[in-house]
Amino acid sequence: MDVKSDIEIARAARKRPIMEIGAKLGIPPEHLLPYGHDKAKVSAEFIAAQKEKKNGRLILVTAINPTPAGEGKTTTTVGLGDGLNRIGKKAIVCIREASLGPCFGIKGGAAGGGYAQVVPMEDINLHFTGDFHAITSAHNLLAALIDNHIYWGNEQAIDTRRIAWRRVMDMNDRALRQIVGALGGVANGYPRETGFDITVASEAMAILCLATDIKDLENRLGNIIIGYRRDKSPVFARDIKADGAMAVLLKDAMQPNLVQTLENNPAFVHGGPFANIAHGCNSVVATATALKLADYVVTEAGFGADLGAEKFFDIKCRKAGLKPDAAVIVATVRAIKMNGGVKREDLGKENIEALRRGCANLGRHVQNVKKFGVPALVAINHFTTDTEAEIQAIKDYVRTLGSEAVLCKHWAEGSAGIEDLALKVVELANAGHSQFSPLYPDEMPLFQKIETIAKDIYHASEVIADKLVREQLRTWEDQGYGHLPICMAKTQYSFSTDPNLRGAPSGHAVPIREVRLAAGAGFVVVITGEIMTMPGLPKLPSSERIRLNEAGYIEGLF
Repeated sequence: MDVKSDIEIARAARKRPIMEIGAKLGIPPEHLLPYGHDKAKVSAEFIAAQKEKKNGRLILVTAINPTPAGEGKTTTTVGLGDGLNRIGKKAIVCIREASLGPCFGIKGGAAGGGYAQVVPMEDINLHFTGDFHAITSAHNLLAALIDNHIYWGNEQAIDTRRIAWRRVMDMNDRALRQIVGALGGVANGYPRETGFDITVASEAMAILCLATDIKDLENRLGNIIIGYRRDKSPVFARDIKADGAMAVLLKDAMQPNLVQTLENNPAFVHGGPFANIAHGCNSVVATATALKLADYVVTEAGFGADLGAEKFFDIKCRKAGLKPDAAVIVATVRAIKMNGGVKREDLGKENIEALRRGCANLGRHVQNVKKFGVPALVAINHFTTDTEAEIQAIKDYVRTLGSEAVLCKHWAEGSAGIEDLALKVVELANAGHSQFSPLYPDEMPLFQKIETIAKDIYHASEVIADKLVREQLRTWEDQGYGHLPICMAKTQYSFSTDPNLRGAPSGHAVPIREVRLAAGAGFVVVITGEIMTMPGLPKLPSSERIRLNEAGYIEGLF
């Protein structure tokens, strides 16, 4: 039987006009800013008018550590949203926007898959409504203003050796990680070492995702530390009068994007930081608005629960005052077997012994989510090669953890294939068992927060940090930033900092390479191991398969 690709399924979708999708949520046409017929932004005025309404239930979808075998976290998020609507609940999906880097690199798109997708798939995975371009422009405007300020006399006495603001672009380009700028003579400024990060690692991206409204956005932009003076006092973006212009560039990007699933249910697609190098969540304004408009909101956090869920709980929920009612941890038989040591080419063969070994990774994530006081279910995202014995082995294992695993076939069957999980989620979310609490208190010292994450979530034995890193953390505490949460930058492939160490390793060390203060976003970034804030392209990038066919349609996009 021929299996249609994701893009073929998406292209065949019977989409409804976006005004109809907005009407389902009670959004009047005048508060939808259309981008064509199938996507629109929701006005700030409408969002502000919803603030006094009661919140619906918040469901987080997370996953085990990603493998080349595939897990399907976004697909399950979309499928669950459709499943909840199928059983008569009013539900909205809140997912993240796609970065061009992984679309043309190795990871692929971010719109779901099979018959559990958001559409228009091509637009969402490419330029969409231009949010990422706006963030890139705002970020690089600040970079240009810094160099311009120094060129015209450096009134703020910025030490050019201590400029903290790099440039960004929304593409994987390892050649730009470290560069020297302003070469070519006096007219081009003062040469200095700098570099590029990918746009999703930008503090401007994090600020947009965490700001509650345009005023909060501008205030946070002003709080960005762009560098330091010779006396090591910080220089802020507002000191060079950059915050107002940056906010202007982000005005429209700040408004959530409304699209639809294949089954014509509403979805907010907004924000897009990676959870391995940023906080990895849908925007606060999108999630908070959805909670006012629906009985159930299904949102996702990036990569495995050790990164995405931890940051969702410790950063997004802490900052926004959100209290999740339940969590769903996505796993596949194939990915669990890979965590158990099976090679990719052998994943289609039944292997109960390897599956049981790999279940340790799943078990670690279930236990970690429960540490936050949030009850969890496991979604087994079904593949046709799965056997009954393998599925039962996962269900039996999860039962020993005091949770339940539910088989889901939404990729092939849409909402009909995930009804069981939808019913279980409603039951769990309405039971009132959630006792959500972040992992650590605000007042805990910064290095102790890092150790708490490393030891409690990663099961590490120690954190390795040199004297300069520890002194930098203490300096920030003295400057009043000790209350901020931690955003760990770590490989997504392992609980450790070694991407090849699968399963559930314990007793490893977590080496810290660098720390960065994101004062505007409101967290401290801790870069561990060999993780890069500007990824590189693989030997065979996805871009080699992406093209326009004779009919003018896109081929090869995920």
